[in-house]
Order: sequence, then structure tokens, then C-alpha cells
Amino acid sequence: MGDDVSQLLTLAMALAVAGGITGVLAGLFGVGGGAIIVPVLYEAFRLTGVAEEIRMPLAVGTSLAIIVPTSIRSAYGHYRKGAVDMQVLRRWALPLVLGTVAGAALARYASPWVFQAVFVAVSSVIATKLLLGRASWRLADVMPGAPLLQIYGGGVGLASALMGIGGGAISTLVLTLHGRAIHQAVATSAGVGVLISIPGAIGYVIAGWGRPGLPPDAFGFVSLLGLAIIVPMTLLTTQIGVNLAHALPRRRLEVLFGLFLVTVCLRFVFAIAS
Repeated sequence: MGDDVSQLLTLAMALAVAGGITGVLAGLFGVGGGAIIVPVLYEAFRLTGVAEEIRMPLAVGTSLAIIVPTSIRSAYGHYRKGAVDMQVLRRWALPLVLGTVAGAALARYASPWVFQAVFVAVSSVIATKLLLGRASWRLADVMPGAPLLQIYGGGVGLASALMGIGGGAISTLVLTLHGRAIHQAVATSAGVGVLISIPGAIGYVIAGWGRPGLPPDAFGFVSLLGLAIIVPMTLLTTQIGVNLAHALPRRRLEVLFGLFLVTVCLRFVFAIAS
């Protein structure tokens, strides 16, 4: 009994710290912090005996649910500073939701390594652009027309749903490659997180409904315990990240974002190899 209580207390402390870091990252980079939440939750579920085939979708679904309030707070903070491109968000709204729902449906059947491989593949490209790229590395100086823009939106939603993130990393890449300044790209990506996390969380609840092996607190592929511990911490620290994002020079923000993605990629490469 004593060991069980000690383990739970250690786990609760780890989740609280992860929640605080997640909030800062959400505001700083316009991401929901899923890249940190997913591996932490995966290990937590492993320690509590959740079946291997359930751990990854449960971690991803819980991450998306946690990102909901974090993304809303982050997006509102950036919106108040006038940095969010509302025109892009309106055009992306439907394809983002459709791509996210498709990703949630696929997640019911995908193997754990698929989630990790998708993250490494996408984030490696993004990190390369941020760390080694130049301002001249652009596909265009303006955003594309409606058909291609909608394809972008659907792709962002699909990949984000499989990765358990709010889509900030991918949408920031798309926006900067089409002439958007990093500060506006980050701010707009916070809005993307809102459009992805809400339907994504709902989709994972439905995808996991009735699956055998889920822990008692699970609501589909969403852990209510994870929500209860991490969400309050993210809400306390998100504004710190928002303020930092608008105080840092453009290049420094790009380098920090790139290093953040490299760190997370290494974490998932190690997970796949092991």
C-alpha cells in the first residue's frame, strides 16, 4: 500500500510539472504541448498496467483533451495582441475539423509506433526549416488559393490527430513558408489548436468507447485523471509563454522552437528503437 501511494504521489508531481511546462510552451510556440504530454502519459499508463495496445491512443486522446483549454487560453492571449490571422482560420476551419476526425478514426486501429513515426517525420522537416533555413526559404510570398489552402488544413488536422498535438508545429511551418512572420504564424497556430483539439478529443472518446482494457477513469480514449491534474497547471502558466513570445526577437523564437522539436523527435526515435 505504501509503495502504491508513493508511486501515485510521484506520478502526480510529474504530471503537475509537465502541465506547467506545457502551458508555457503553448503560449510561447503556439502549440498545445502534446509533444510533452503524450510521452509522459504513455509512461504513466505503462506504470499503472494499461495494456500496450491501449496506451498510445489513450495518451494521444487525453493529450488532445488537455490541449482544449490550453489552446483556447493561448489563442485568446494572442488574439488580444492582434496577431491572429482570422482570415486563414476561417478558411481552414472545415478541413481542419474533417482531417482531425479522420485521424481520430484511424487511431483506433493504428499501432503505437505509427503515432511516433508520424511525429518524427513531420517534426524533422519543421526543425530543419527553423534551425537551418533562411528567410528566403519560401514556397510563396502569400497564402495559396482556396483549394490548396483547404488541402493544407486537412493535412494539418490529420497529422495532428495522430500525433496528439494541437497542430501548432505543422501550421507554423505552412504559414512561414508562405510569407507569414514567425510571430503571426505562432499566434495563428494557437487558433488552429482550438479547431483541432476540440473535435480531436471528441473523436478519441468515440473511437475508444467500449474498448476492453481501458482504466476505470477512462472516457473512451481520454483519461479523466490526466485532465484533472494537468489542465489546472497549464491554465496557470500559458500567459507566461504568450508574453515571452512577443518579447523575443524573431530569430531567437525560431531557434527555440526548432530546438524544442529536435528534443521531442529524439524522444520518439528512442521510443521506436526500444
